[in-house]
Amino acid sequence: MEHRCNLILPDPVAHALERLERAGYEAYAVGGCVRDSLLGRAPNDWDITTSARPEETARAFSDCRTVEIGVRHGTLTVILEGMPLEITTFRSDGVYEDNRHPVQVRFSMSVEEDLSRRDFTVNAMAYHPKRGLVDVFGGLEDLHARRIRCVGDAKTRFCEDGLRILRAIRFASVLDFSVEAQTASAVHECRGLLSNIAPERIRVELCKLVCGKGAVAILREYVDVLGEFLPELLPMVGKDQNTKYHCFDVYEHTLQALAFADESADLITRLAILFHDIGKPLCYTEDELGGHFKGHAGKGKEIVEDICHRLRFDNATRDSLVLLVERHDPPLSAEPKAVKRLMRQMRDEDIFRLLEVKRCDRLAHAKGYDAPPPELEQIPQVMQQIREADACLSLKSLAVKGDDLMKIGIPKGRAIGEILAGLLESVLDEALPNEKDALLTAAKELWNTKK
Repeated sequence: MEHRCNLILPDPVAHALERLERAGYEAYAVGGCVRDSLLGRAPNDWDITTSARPEETARAFSDCRTVEIGVRHGTLTVILEGMPLEITTFRSDGVYEDNRHPVQVRFSMSVEEDLSRRDFTVNAMAYHPKRGLVDVFGGLEDLHARRIRCVGDAKTRFCEDGLRILRAIRFASVLDFSVEAQTASAVHECRGLLSNIAPERIRVELCKLVCGKGAVAILREYVDVLGEFLPELLPMVGKDQNTKYHCFDVYEHTLQALAFADESADLITRLAILFHDIGKPLCYTEDELGGHFKGHAGKGKEIVEDICHRLRFDNATRDSLVLLVERHDPPLSAEPKAVKRLMRQMRDEDIFRLLEVKRCDRLAHAKGYDAPPPELEQIPQVMQQIREADACLSLKSLAVKGDDLMKIGIPKGRAIGEILAGLLESVLDEALPNEKDALLTAAKELWNTKK
């Protein structure tokens, strides 16, 4: 079915369609770029589907740089006017033997057949400036209804490619859509297929999902799906906290905290909120005063380290997540000495993430215990004052160096490093000024004590 609508195509896309048509082939913009354009969103990239075979596409763009990765499946990347365009031949997929990739693809001459192999109706639309929108499966209607629905039978689509299970709920999260009933049922029923998916692909989908506007609703509805690769979440569900400070179970508290995250909160902050109480079910004890979770931050740190290893997170993300989960529970002080020590221990960006995690955590407490402590707003101001005062926060900014200590008779070696570290601690505690004479005097005393 064709619909008359006017989408604005970037010049390279329009020129690519024109060039293919002049060469005698059909060509359309297709997939996510069409979906996003219809939603008024700027597409991240543009894909084109065409009746031209890969070698015919290469001839039509012989004057352009091309990349042949994916050409076995009919895709040729063409760099036109500085824009990379993935141009794929109309095709239908053969049998999927690994719940992920088709064993073979068959080229076709029909855009309708090409659209029939795609995952969701909102991704199965093609557009041509003259012919309008080709929408065989009701994708436009689903866009208007704000729902994710599989093309054809949902279980068949998921058995072909298990990653589509995660893509369904990821799209629902990012677009803030619902999942159509039969598709949702198949997501739950087929979730075991995720065991066949590479951890790296799961990580990518999880990260996009957590950052979506609809993340909280999706995480609540599909925790059983996430439990296939994050089983540590499942014990949080229904785990009552039995304390006056909390009115939700551990998992619902986590979702409530995530709902309070600022729109500008980045991926690491959102993941840290999702994982901040993940150690609680393993640390629960109860006495006459109610429930307790002593040591849950340390246990959570261990769990998050394992998750990051399992899902192949990069080292920088892992280090930040582990630090945030470990430090989310102990109170913070806005006293300058305490803030200096915090700045010594953590990068500024991780401090700001920690403040946001603690703010959201507190807001998700029971009424009467949900006011964020004032220190969370005061600490950034104190940090700015410390920066403006050019305070000493590291050995690099200490007023004495190793050479200075050797000049007063302290021998080169381990003692130099230990004394410099002691001097820095005294400066951070404001027990010593960061002045050369005072530090050298203190260094002599430390060395005499060591001897």
